[in-house]
Amino acid sequence: MNILYNIGRNLSRISFSIFGKWEVIGGESVPPRGRLLVVANHLSNADPPVLAAALPRKVSFLGHKGLFRNPLMAIMLSAWGVHSINRGGKDVVATRWALGVLERDGVLGLFPEATRSPNGMQKPFYGVAYLASKTQSPILPVGITGTEKIPGYWRILFPFRKIRVVIGPPFTLPVMQGTPSREVLESLTDMIMVRIAELLPADYRGIYKNKLTT
Repeated sequence: MNILYNIGRNLSRISFSIFGKWEVIGGESVPPRGRLLVVANHLSNADPPVLAAALPRKVSFLGHKGLFRNPLMAIMLSAWGVHSINRGGKDVVATRWALGVLERDGVLGLFPEATRSPNGMQKPFYGVAYLASKTQSPILPVGITGTEKIPGYWRILFPFRKIRVVIGPPFTLPVMQGTPSREVLESLTDMIMVRIAELLPADYRGIYKNKLTT
């Protein structure tokens, strides 16, 4: 594991425990080895370090290019295994990088909404279903609450908030023959998002609130 990643993750765990109320449920659901696609709702910029701190394995992330404008931030993000991606459009280089992480049996963390949704889950991009289908990676759903109350980067290590991470059991998408259509990918992505919504309180579920039976 990357030394800087390990230091940052441990620092996050200590800070969340001392300066916040930090709870992780379902950690036993994380497969100890093999490729894994971790998917979570996205409330704030604190979500990636929270997710990294909650999981026992190193997680690689995709982050929009705007985060890399600051040279120091770019160095830190790269050390943490974050790769840049164009927001709101296709990015062949980023897609190839993400596929490579999974094909090397790594762990890739994605926020399918691609933007922060502090008022409830919103419509996602279907790239998450493409990556899962292409690599036949197990998908680990995660529900995060509390980070929407963290005002900015400067407060991530000093949250003074209750943060809750609920990890659900991993699952896989149906095996597809050939290249799935956009409609199929959208349907599969909705399936993934419902699994995340099931781990959240009702007021966090957004557009998926009425798609659950409970």
